[in-house]
Amino acid sequence: MFLVAFAIFESLKYGLATTAAALAFFALPDLARLAGLRAPGLLYQAVHRVWIPLVVLVAYTFGPIVWPPIFTAALGWLARIAVNRVFRYLSVRSSD
Repeated sequence: MFLVAFAIFESLKYGLATTAAALAFFALPDLARLAGLRAPGLLYQAVHRVWIPLVVLVAYTFGPIVWPPIFTAALGWLARIAVNRVFRYLSVRSSD
């Protein structure tokens, strides 16, 4: 919930470009699935890895680039991965 709230905060703070980036990357796993990528594929796995958006967040924080949509896109992507994992955990937990 923190990542979702932080992405919303950044989107409201910096405007339309950051909102579009956050929403696009929040939907990235769904877009990958709609494009036909399936679970064993390398690209499918890359879209669902935590390390990629985390590296983008850290690199943006300490790097020389200052463009808020990059940061917000990574927040949205990381939030989506977290939401997917929580709901997958809850669905497995409730079926026990």
